[in-house]
Amino acid sequence: MKKRLLTEFGMGSSLRRQDYTEAARRAVKDALWHNSINLAELFGKEKHEMIIDVEVGVGQPDQIDTSAIAEIFPYGQVSVTAVPGGLDVPRADGGKPTVIANVAINVSLDLEG
Repeated sequence: MKKRLLTEFGMGSSLRRQDYTEAARRAVKDALWHNSINLAELFGKEKHEMIIDVEVGVGQPDQIDTSAIAEIFPYGQVSVTAVPGGLDVPRADGGKPTVIANVAINVSLDLEG
């Protein structure tokens, strides 16, 4: 039985290049780099058994390279889903908008009984 045990949130941006994947990568790192949780070990599991579901919200989800996001994680069974969200902030000079990405990272384990 898959049991969600942890949710982390992060925000990242691409200031001038309108790079949705880079904004999402920064959001994931924002969420991950602020904790050190030995979740798998607490339940007698290996790190590779963690089920990691990443949801990325950006203004243009079709512009996200989900495999580049998944590569950030050193272990676990990672799935990345891009959805509408985040924010595109217009620039006064008419240049490419600043892109803001939001992520939610859910970590689960298969806990039987």
